[in-house]
Amino acid sequence: MDIMSVLGLLLGIGAIIGGNILEGGHLSALFQATAFLIVMGGTLGAVMVQYSLPVFMRSMRMSVWIFIPPSIDMESEINKIVSWSNISRKEGLLGLENFLESEKSLFIRKGLQLVVDGNEPETVRNILEVDLDANDKISRLSAKVFESMGGYSPTIGIIGAVMGLIHVMNNLAEPSKLGAGIAVAFVATIYGVGFANLIFLPVANKLKTIVAEQTQLQELIIEGIISVAEGENPRNIETKLQGFLQ
Repeated sequence: MDIMSVLGLLLGIGAIIGGNILEGGHLSALFQATAFLIVMGGTLGAVMVQYSLPVFMRSMRMSVWIFIPPSIDMESEINKIVSWSNISRKEGLLGLENFLESEKSLFIRKGLQLVVDGNEPETVRNILEVDLDANDKISRLSAKVFESMGGYSPTIGIIGAVMGLIHVMNNLAEPSKLGAGIAVAFVATIYGVGFANLIFLPVANKLKTIVAEQTQLQELIIEGIISVAEGENPRNIETKLQGFLQ
């Protein structure tokens, strides 16, 4: 569980609600189903037009990373690669075949399999870098879904505000209906700006950070596998890979 994400959301939303209460406002005034429907429905509709279904669905799956980020342990990977190097120096590259079944990462398994099959180090590097670039691009594009939501949300909020004001103007002769229309107008604006700056844009930036860390980890793995394939000294491999931790 990412405690910073939880604390950040609680602090941001709590500060707004707390400020409203301190000013004498009622909590119920901030909850308008109509305004929520306009802002969220309009925002989701806009991004669904912009992105393909696979990218949109991937972004929804990635949103879980905000609270439960994927494990990125570079120290552990370095130790693993050094152990591969020691095994390969004793038993040859075919000795790495024993690690294939126990390895959970498809990316690592693919790299080890290429080495065990006797491919040249440069060939292995080229194949793995294609995988890395493709995964990096689709992951960054998926993170941009939330960035786009952060761009559309305030504008949709303004649309909701204008719709609320139109409702008010149409009911000037009935004062009892004016309050609801005005409430939708202002709350829709709050929802639009609030969702963008408290949720959508922070989520997009956090996902981009996680994707960058994953890419760096894969770069470390590529460098490590190639170093093992080239028969470098295990100590030199460890020293070189430690540079990724800075």
